[in-house]
Amino acid sequence: MQQLNQFVETASSYLWGWPMIILLLGTHIYLTLRLKFPQRHIFKAIRLSVRKDKGSTGDVSQFGALATALAATIGTGNIIGVSTAVAMGGPGAVLWCWLTGVLGISTKYAEGLLAIKYRVKAPSGKMIGGPMYALERGLGWKWMAILFAIFTALASFGIGNTVQANAISTTAYNSYHISPYLTGAVICVLTATVILGGVKSIARVCGLLVPFMAVFYVLGCLYILYINSDYLWPAIKLITVSAFEPKAAGGGFVGTTIMMTARYGIARGLFSNESGLGSAPIVAAAAQTRNPVRQALVSSSGTFWDTVVICAVTGLVVVSSIIAYPDITFDNGGTLVKDCFGKIPFVGTPLLTFGMLTFAFSTILGWCYYGERAVEYLSGEKWLTVYRVCYIIAIFIGSVVGLTLVWNFADCMNALMAIPNLLSLLLLTGVIVAETRKYLWEGDIETHMDDDDATQPSQS
Repeated sequence: MQQLNQFVETASSYLWGWPMIILLLGTHIYLTLRLKFPQRHIFKAIRLSVRKDKGSTGDVSQFGALATALAATIGTGNIIGVSTAVAMGGPGAVLWCWLTGVLGISTKYAEGLLAIKYRVKAPSGKMIGGPMYALERGLGWKWMAILFAIFTALASFGIGNTVQANAISTTAYNSYHISPYLTGAVICVLTATVILGGVKSIARVCGLLVPFMAVFYVLGCLYILYINSDYLWPAIKLITVSAFEPKAAGGGFVGTTIMMTARYGIARGLFSNESGLGSAPIVAAAAQTRNPVRQALVSSSGTFWDTVVICAVTGLVVVSSIIAYPDITFDNGGTLVKDCFGKIPFVGTPLLTFGMLTFAFSTILGWCYYGERAVEYLSGEKWLTVYRVCYIIAIFIGSVVGLTLVWNFADCMNALMAIPNLLSLLLLTGVIVAETRKYLWEGDIETHMDDDDATQPSQS
């Protein structure tokens, strides 16, 4: 196991070297410029996300698709992911994580647009899409589409499954000494109950769970920041300075480099908001929407909530607590967040436990849908039952294995998914710009798609 962990860690470090950082941030910046800063439309995007687009083609509402995507993205990356980035890369990693989210709004917009532009209707009548269809139908890269689907199916067992189950079981054990085996069994039963109902069941549960859990968690974090108010401004300064001068952080962070700080911040930022990963457009393709740009805006709001809001307040809670309580150690990202929240009387530990349970469980549901669509693209519907059984078994395994191996495996799968997806976004930028001009810059966002944009039936 130790040798396997070393191999996976080496692979993760290689995949998340400068080439990946340049490709990811470069895509974020390039799309931000080409699309004339779509971040400025974020409030319009939020308004659209809560409106039903009646009479439009799709399986779930725009809000249902967004809630499912947020369920998959708002997970351990927002809590343990942020604290792991701080433990490994220093406080400056919080800034890199946040910047990745701000710029990633443009990439999430582009992903959502292509998801609607190239989605198809399956023989069963449901709408399916995602980067594999953009790669195949937009670029003619069937082989690359197959690779993306394979990486997505594998990633669903990492970022969307074992990581989340591990986080839940670790939190339950550290907080209340509940056996990981018992926790794993309970999660398996709850997951099976929901996923057997398909995308509509998943979207319905996520639509109820996501708003409640996000608001509750953010309000709790704001309360903690109020308690730590004397250390809030020093935390902001430490995050900013150490993002570019890591050694200035001192203490347990001596020895970190800008490369380490940026790598862990960007990697955890992608893990958290999944902009550029290619996962969210898989469920965006099922949305009831009248044109690609409308859903693109709705999709982009997910990155805003996930990283710009939730990851930011989590990072401030962790760093301000580190400054306020010098006895907190930095040896393990999983225990770091527990130590930080545990310093707050009464509300700290229950807030962390509730956040971990709801965030991680919702992510497990969302990523099961992603994995199912990847498997369906590769082999049709005949293997979906086998996939679901394997997915549920993996939840139990993830509940009882080590955190380090799970996180490194998840980082590897993230990178392997991101590469073909980012290439499709870059090569199809002309299509993205043309659609944006047609419906947003020069046209009306309320316009329905014409015949040229209409969804075509699947030939598979």
